[in-house]
Amino acid sequence: MQYISDVEAVDALVNKYKLLKSEIAKVIVGQDEVVKNLLISVFCKGHCLLVGVPGLAKTLMVNTLSKALGLTYSRIQFTPDLMPSDIIGTEILDEVRKFRFIKGPVFANIILADEINRTPPKTQSALLEAMQEKAVTVAGVSYKLEEPFFVLATQNPIEHEGTYPLPEAQLDRFMFNIWLDYPSFNEEIRIVKNTTSQHLSQPTVVMSAEEILFFQELILKIPVPDNVFEYAVNLVSKTRPNTERGDDWANRFVTWGAGPRASQYLIFGAKCHAALNGKYSPDIEDVRAVATAVLRHRIVRNFKAEAEGIRVEDIVSHLVK
Repeated sequence: MQYISDVEAVDALVNKYKLLKSEIAKVIVGQDEVVKNLLISVFCKGHCLLVGVPGLAKTLMVNTLSKALGLTYSRIQFTPDLMPSDIIGTEILDEVRKFRFIKGPVFANIILADEINRTPPKTQSALLEAMQEKAVTVAGVSYKLEEPFFVLATQNPIEHEGTYPLPEAQLDRFMFNIWLDYPSFNEEIRIVKNTTSQHLSQPTVVMSAEEILFFQELILKIPVPDNVFEYAVNLVSKTRPNTERGDDWANRFVTWGAGPRASQYLIFGAKCHAALNGKYSPDIEDVRAVATAVLRHRIVRNFKAEAEGIRVEDIVSHLVK
């Protein structure tokens, strides 16, 4: 893929982004912010945790995204009896009595880890290792996963019986925590009309794996002013209670603040957010645009916050202002 300059490449990314949104909108009604954050994650080599009640088209959204991006897609339904080998694959003894590795569903470009908190930590860790290392190890042999590799894990926020919540250290590996809300009244009418007729729209492929890898490298090259670096790190520092830069709200309502990975993802997200909006360098507003999705799962509230009804989103909103 050849472009005269990085500026021209950013312009091409903007056009591709518009095409992607229009193709996804053929199937998914509304949810523009969710789709934008999913695409930011893809272009930043990140992973997403998608939280929403059943029936909000989480699976359909990921499937549609994979079709529009021209990527292979695999859905893993996490259950209490799921084993690590059910995800990464296993060795079998073939007809000539030699061990042969059979790849599991993790060997795809886009993985939907459906209800990841319903499986025990041992199985969760198998997927999380693949997310971090972009490889799996079986019987001492390492197998590389095909790039681009993107995991979207879903959680149901209303049912907690028989679940295994992800520890904070594992949550930290997800770039974004995205909340999927109910559609508006008019959007729900459109959804019902679209899904109860004979003609179901299908997205067309508007991007290839090679183009995604190219744009991922382009995002890395986007320059960031020093004041944006300072703002991002300062924002994360404010979330840490009882520290030199900790905010008063963090001291009152937070047990544990965000780590350095949050600062990294704020900058990554801001760079991509700027590029998708046709800017060649991010500013503070781009950091603010991704702050909630980056920090939502990295701030641990204390009992005082829960008692007073202070949400993590309220804390982030206060710190951003």
